[in-house]
Amino acid sequence: MRVLFWSDLFWPYIGGAEIVAAQLLPALTERGYDFLVVTSHGYFDLPDEARYRGVPVYRFPFRMALAAGNLDQFAETRRRLAALTRAFAPELIHINGLGPSLLFHLGTADSHAAPLLVTLHSARPKTAAGQDTLFSRILGAADWITCVSRATLRETRQLAPTISPHSSLIHNALEVPPVSPRPLPIESPRLLCLGRLVHNKGFDVALTALALIVDRLPNVHLVIAGDGPEWPALEQQAAELGLSKVVTFIGSVPPDGVPELINSATVVVMPSRREGFGLVALEAALMARPVVASRVGGLPEVVMDQRTGLLIEQDDSDGLAAAISLLLEDPGVAARMGQAARRHAQEMFGFKRCVNAFDALYQRLIREAPCVGVR
Repeated sequence: MRVLFWSDLFWPYIGGAEIVAAQLLPALTERGYDFLVVTSHGYFDLPDEARYRGVPVYRFPFRMALAAGNLDQFAETRRRLAALTRAFAPELIHINGLGPSLLFHLGTADSHAAPLLVTLHSARPKTAAGQDTLFSRILGAADWITCVSRATLRETRQLAPTISPHSSLIHNALEVPPVSPRPLPIESPRLLCLGRLVHNKGFDVALTALALIVDRLPNVHLVIAGDGPEWPALEQQAAELGLSKVVTFIGSVPPDGVPELINSATVVVMPSRREGFGLVALEAALMARPVVASRVGGLPEVVMDQRTGLLIEQDDSDGLAAAISLLLEDPGVAARMGQAARRHAQEMFGFKRCVNAFDALYQRLIREAPCVGVR
């Protein structure tokens, strides 16, 4: 069964959607699916054609063509994409997340008829729910829509009520890392913020909270792992708060290095302002680390308040400081929450469950294609 898998960016780019896809596709390939990945060139210098674990990957200059407004490049890219789609003749098209490259899908959708599955990793703002936006057009074209959290599904249905009969929940999931969790470091406690250095991650709130507890917990250290436009501002904030000696910025960490990085942490801190799911919380749970997180988006589905971690309100630096202090000052509670988090992650977000769900949905959409058709 041939599946054209469309992702605005794909491995080696790493974000929640890309990390999940990098594990999902090989697992589904083992079940007999023949994938072809269509994606965009980004800021890495990568070839137009490559293979990822046996799966062919075709990269197009989607972003460059849109940014430059070059009509000739736009038309040539669309022509190449249409030819590739016709040659592959997919029995299903699976769009993994929304991005500007989907304008090219809409422009070539008539090159080959196949049912369309869309996976949403976050709900769009209300302004995206108009009659003629990329968001509304993709939802209108979809034969089925999956969302990675109950929160994303609920918010998307509120934005676009007509999708309710053909939408469902498939939680994100990850394979259990081969690295065994180590005991939480207590004598020299380490806090970890992991993710893109952007405003929505709320790492500025973590710095403000750290300033409130550092005098009482002088051995505490915060590691901020990731890259992004907020890095200079966060470094400046740390310096202004007198935290430069207790905060370390380490830049991006490859996915295979994340389990060991989390293993070095006592508590993982996620003061996010927006999260569709919160994959870092799942990665932390799989390494038996308690998480302190904002009560936003899908995070309350991953972090069970008072059981596997602690939830605080968005932008509440005082609440974040209190939650971190509670865990660092009572290591027994922190360890118990971490172990409970690992059990909860394996039971509720098992990777095989996610693979089974997509396998069943793929088969149903392909089987029903003659009567479902393309909207």
